Amino acid sequence: MKKIIIIAIAFIIAIVAGIIFISAYEEDTEITKDATPVGLILVGPKDDKSWNQSHYDNLLKTAEELNLSINCRESVSGDEVMGVIEELISGGCEIIVADTFEYCDAMVEAAKKYPEIYFFHATGISYGKNLSTYFGRIYQIRYLTGIVAGLQTETDEIGYVAAMPISEVNRGINAFTLGVKSVNPDATVYVEWTDAWTDDEAAKNATNALLEKHNIDVLTMHVDSIAPLGIAEEKGIFSIGYNRDNSEYYPSSFLTAAVWNWEEFYTPHLLKCLQGKFEGTHHWDGAETGIIALAPLTENVKDGTAEAVQERLDMILSGTFDVFYGPVYDNEGNLRIGEGENITDNVMLNEFDWYVEGVVTE
Repeated sequence: MKKIIIIAIAFIIAIVAGIIFISAYEEDTEITKDATPVGLILVGPKDDKSWNQSHYDNLLKTAEELNLSINCRESVSGDEVMGVIEELISGGCEIIVADTFEYCDAMVEAAKKYPEIYFFHATGISYGKNLSTYFGRIYQIRYLTGIVAGLQTETDEIGYVAAMPISEVNRGINAFTLGVKSVNPDATVYVEWTDAWTDDEAAKNATNALLEKHNIDVLTMHVDSIAPLGIAEEKGIFSIGYNRDNSEYYPSSFLTAAVWNWEEFYTPHLLKCLQGKFEGTHHWDGAETGIIALAPLTENVKDGTAEAVQERLDMILSGTFDVFYGPVYDNEGNLRIGEGENITDNVMLNEFDWYVEGVVTE
């Protein structure tokens, strides 16, 4: 008898839950009946196969789900952005999305000037009542790409083309190197700077410098130029990408990439705007949210790599491991993170000015 009652209660709960779900869906359908104009401001072209395209492509997916009308402005400089924001708002945009740190001052100013407009600023640091900033813990995925590189290299010399020595880039270099060293203690990661995000010529020069000075057989990058991937394909060395999966363009050299799934952020948070439930804050989301991911491993990777990566990814997703758990030494032999300790978010975001053992910067 008790079993029958339990089943009946479960059945009733299922029906109620279904009704609630249907009601919520109907409400959201009503909200999205009319197209909502959204302005997207990009620091580069929307088809760059990199950072900007990752935002554009994923926001289009969100637009299909929520019935948004996207007004995209490409290659907008920091000096131009305030004027572009005002043009988009004058054109009816109710939500503004911008994709670079360079827009910080303008986004804060615009949010104060237009309190009825919702603002989303990728890589920004200041938030308010109608302004949210957001990024992902991409260092978690860079650690996994380090495992791929560490198992792939035969020379134990890995190249890293990097934009500039700021906290964001440094924690990526460090995370990648810790991944490399976890499977290959003999490997070294050589870093060459470009001092630019999107400068193809600077990225080419940095890549060629690495190849001239070292016996590099695996190359990765933290720039928004895809030039290093082209050189790797041409020179016959393996590459690991960033921002999006470009494996189709580099069939003989591409291994995987640390990629952004911005739709996983845009869809729920822009829906809150439509529902009038927006709360301005800073989001720094991990792999468990789906905003960041490892691109599928290509057939170029060595046997056993997928298993090694999956084992560590499962630990990250379960919360039993994160990248900067001690002990961690810097590249001058100093203990930076003690046994059983973890680095703080504030240090990772704002004060990462050192490199782990195994990194050589040039």
